[in-house]
Amino acid sequence: MLSPLDLSLIHGPIPAAATVAAALALTYLAIRKNRTWWTRVLPIVLAACVVVVLGLTFVIDNVWKPWPEPLPVILTVWAGAALTALALAAARLRSGRWYGRVFGVLLALGVATSAVVATNAHFGQYPSMRAVLDVFTNNQVELNEAAPPPSGVVEVPAGKKLADVWKRPDDLPDKGTVSEVPIPGVFPARPAWVYLPPAYATTPRPKLPVIVLLAGQPGHPKHWIDGGRVVDNLDAYAREHDGLAPIVVVADQLGANNANPLCFDSALGQSESYLARDVPAWIKQRLTVDERREAWTIAGFSQGATCSVQLAVRAPDVYGNFIALAPQREPTLGTRQDTVKAAFGGDEAAFIRVNPMDILARQRFPQSAGVIVSGHDDATYRQADAEVFEACRKAGMDVLWKELPTGHDWNMAREGLFGSLPWFMQRTGVVR
Repeated sequence: MLSPLDLSLIHGPIPAAATVAAALALTYLAIRKNRTWWTRVLPIVLAACVVVVLGLTFVIDNVWKPWPEPLPVILTVWAGAALTALALAAARLRSGRWYGRVFGVLLALGVATSAVVATNAHFGQYPSMRAVLDVFTNNQVELNEAAPPPSGVVEVPAGKKLADVWKRPDDLPDKGTVSEVPIPGVFPARPAWVYLPPAYATTPRPKLPVIVLLAGQPGHPKHWIDGGRVVDNLDAYAREHDGLAPIVVVADQLGANNANPLCFDSALGQSESYLARDVPAWIKQRLTVDERREAWTIAGFSQGATCSVQLAVRAPDVYGNFIALAPQREPTLGTRQDTVKAAFGGDEAAFIRVNPMDILARQRFPQSAGVIVSGHDDATYRQADAEVFEACRKAGMDVLWKELPTGHDWNMAREGLFGSLPWFMQRTGVVR
């Protein structure tokens, strides 16, 4: 039977019940048998909450601008609902019996909780309560323990695939391992997360392909471990392929949750050099991997997808493949003018030299391949995704287009990445 921990927090009864409960709680909090309440308190509270939420939205979207796209309307609505509930509960503290005041506070907290549930359902970050609880667990293994030096390596004859010579060992582990480890370099990156599939723990050890994976912005590498469910999905793939799956290194291209150095070498940092030079060098030195460029893929979601396209054209000798999950048309801090000013001191020619869409227009990449995944309901990026796909196709890349019935959310990111695994494993020469 399905565990309650595995019930969906994205679809079905839980998010629906949270919305209904919030509506009922707000209705209760808004109604009182008091003329002053209806003529003064309630109108003032509602007007103040509207002003505060709209003001904060304006500041975030137009002054602070921590990310290029505006706040989704659903976040503004739920923020207003939560603030209104808390304000109404506070107004009720002035009168009434103690248990009525406590009940009002609990209802307000319930509305705030419903807002969190609805926000999660919108972005699809945590598909179940088990995924939420995994944030607080520590299932990682020290990399020195998970990846000791190999005592033997599987040799693959010319013209063969790894699957042709790979035999499932009797002592194959049921699951892979995940480790948190710093990757030093020219960029002040946060620690990366490394997934090693079950086959990596065997002797002799196969040389496996590599995915360097990037989160969106705002974001953190661990978001792919928690919300992205990398371990669960790759373990599931490995079980169907005798322990074989890619090595995944979730690297940090941001430096901080709300930072956006644009994956360039610029005034904002040397994110490009870090991903194109330092991270691959560390992986090849520390892990047993297939070092052919055809076996290396750069992948990411949202800003990480934009970065993936950048690395595919800026470092094609390193990354032969890319998986871009809802990329932007070009790296951006909101506008071309803001981007050029912050990163290149206003020198637009410097931006054009490294902007992937401009590079694709003047160079060809017949030895590169990629997948561009877009959400059908992604009003912000779907058109941009299609333009990036067309530019890659015209530049000679072997590129695939996938459109999923989702928005710009983790549902698309998870399905897009793991739906691309068969293509990736065949492309990298592991399976036929």
